[in-house]
Amino acid sequence: MAQKRNKDGTFMLSFHHRQNGRNVCQNQTEFRCDDGVCTSLNGSGVAHTDQDDTGQGKWCHSESFTMATIQTTKSLFRLRSSGCCWLPNREGKTTWTSEAELNLGTRSDKLGYNHCPVTATVAALRVPQDCFSRIPLLAHDPDGDHVKCSFAPNATVPVNVSLDEAGCTLTRTGQVETGVHVFELMLEDFPSKNITLSHADGTTEQRTALNMSSEPLCRVKLQFSVEVLPPLLNCEAGRSMPVFLFPTPSQSSVLYATVGQNFQLTAAAQAYHARISSFQVSGPANMNKTFTEGQNGKAHLTLNWIPQERDAHRSAPVCFTAETNQTQSEMRCVVVMVTRSTHRQGVATVQCLPDRITVTLEKASMPDLDMNYLRLKDPTCSLTSNLTHIIGAMSFTTCGTRVEEDGDYIVFANSITSFQLPNETIVRRRTVNIDFSCRFPKLLSISSGFNMHDSDFIFTETNFGTFGYSFDIYPDSSFTEKMQARAYPVSVKLLQTIYMGIQAKSDLPNVKLFVESCKGTPDDNSDNPIYYNLIKDGCIMDETVKIYPSKQTTFNFELQSFKFTDYDQVYITCYIILCDSDSIFSRCAQGCMKSPTRRRRRGLSLETERHSIVQGPLQFVEEEFSVASVDDSSGNAYTPGRQNNTPVFEEVPSAPESGSVQRVPEGSWNIRQALSSKISTAVFASLFLASLLLTVAVVVYFTMKKKAEDQRLLLAPASIKSDVHSSLFT
Repeated sequence: MAQKRNKDGTFMLSFHHRQNGRNVCQNQTEFRCDDGVCTSLNGSGVAHTDQDDTGQGKWCHSESFTMATIQTTKSLFRLRSSGCCWLPNREGKTTWTSEAELNLGTRSDKLGYNHCPVTATVAALRVPQDCFSRIPLLAHDPDGDHVKCSFAPNATVPVNVSLDEAGCTLTRTGQVETGVHVFELMLEDFPSKNITLSHADGTTEQRTALNMSSEPLCRVKLQFSVEVLPPLLNCEAGRSMPVFLFPTPSQSSVLYATVGQNFQLTAAAQAYHARISSFQVSGPANMNKTFTEGQNGKAHLTLNWIPQERDAHRSAPVCFTAETNQTQSEMRCVVVMVTRSTHRQGVATVQCLPDRITVTLEKASMPDLDMNYLRLKDPTCSLTSNLTHIIGAMSFTTCGTRVEEDGDYIVFANSITSFQLPNETIVRRRTVNIDFSCRFPKLLSISSGFNMHDSDFIFTETNFGTFGYSFDIYPDSSFTEKMQARAYPVSVKLLQTIYMGIQAKSDLPNVKLFVESCKGTPDDNSDNPIYYNLIKDGCIMDETVKIYPSKQTTFNFELQSFKFTDYDQVYITCYIILCDSDSIFSRCAQGCMKSPTRRRRRGLSLETERHSIVQGPLQFVEEEFSVASVDDSSGNAYTPGRQNNTPVFEEVPSAPESGSVQRVPEGSWNIRQALSSKISTAVFASLFLASLLLTVAVVVYFTMKKKAEDQRLLLAPASIKSDVHSSLFT
């Protein structure tokens, strides 16, 4: 909302209203003022700003502009509207109601009226059931006030969805039913410092900083729907669900435009296994959209807008999503602040370290720059300067630094801006805005290449702030010089000793690193069912693992290389926790748990979540061994193996927990197998020959015996003959 005082004591209040829908946008907006505050309401009609250009009628966006003449004798301005109808939804909602309420007192810090929070959404938000995690919403306040988000009074809250009031983010707390769900939120702003509100009738109000129990300066209702789609089965960002890439601005970024000059916003997105067909955009009237489809699943969005005079001093929200047939990307929203003069960008040098940002601003790039009127997003953080530069240093959790995901990167962003003093009536300083950020690569799941080597893993949690881990491979047990990126994939031989090290990096002074588990997998998928445990529940599972003494934020260890049957590479995944080293109840203090019981709640001790980090690949190279000839039992030389008399060893032990691993060089021959085969053949031949000789001897013996008996029977009496027959057949 914007205000302008008239000569008769009344003043003009202008506001913009977004109305979204499906198929065709219909103008159902009929605003009315409560308590007779308005003497007139003049609307300019509804302008269509975007619609589904695929011809399927999935969404339609519109914006209206209204001027209200307000009496100065009133202290509150209330505006309402209603219409029909919602899509069939799980909450059973049919009609919708819009409302806004503004305190008409003059602020002591701005010497003007309050500006309401700025918000918007796209018309068709949709997310697969198994991919619904969180939905960040835009909640920007032009005056720098604190914005509180809450579910609107009498709203039917969808089941298993909660709302972070400070961050204005919807979060899933359980499974959400498929179908359309309606959300009704109220955005309220409260001053971030003590102010006085002065009214036209001479009365005043004192407002203390961040007093949420007092009446808000303004409240605005936000309504939208989310369609929960059937499960997608794979929610990896950038696969089927588009992910935003550089140069897409970060969530809640503040951009600047000038009246009468073209403003341009560029965004890019990518989905490897789906086609991005369009971008859905909710923006101001007269904003033009250009869609360009690129290669490798990429697509680009270009928005152009020339603000008009009535847009001066406006904070215009712009929200957009990348669309595929199945689903869409996360919603990204920014704010475009419109000024009458050109907004000049400063020149800064940014140094990105694993745990902090340092920005250096050249004074020469901005003439007449006064450091006393510059600040970071958090004004309590101070800047320093010398004769040539202005310098700011901050960690990733201080000075208002925002943490966001940008495609394959995690982004930490802040800005240096100029400000005015509360008692200044005029200024002769130019507006300054210098945005800066650090981008760190996230883990990429790319099995066809070897660009997995990422030394830094960055995480952010409430109690620990922003902290990082490095996971490196070293050439020796000194753990001083890590393997350089150009050495990846690291070539290793079986039975070779591998030296690896994990280091935690945090601003907190008293933390301890605990490696709970480590395992090997044949690819970069840590959930691969084929794995081999090296460390489990803090206990060493592999006899070749050796842990080296080190400081409490470092974990250095060695192991003998191994490989999985039918695979030539191994990735090592470790699951790690950072704890308060003084806590005797933390997981770090528990150490090895061979029979882990149910974990106690993390709230009882100060420790981070269990995070995973990956290193690799270790690429195995074949090594051949020359072996002397082996004499067999007959004295003939026998050389097992290949034609070049170079045998290769192979030993396949019993399978570990999953998969089969090898720790000796692989080949087509096995010495023990060859010798065993040779010995077995010789033994069999010897036994066969002995059996044959024995059979011949028995036959000869009985033949000779029978001839002797025949000769004796010819001379013997009949009784003897009978005895012989008896003995023969007994």
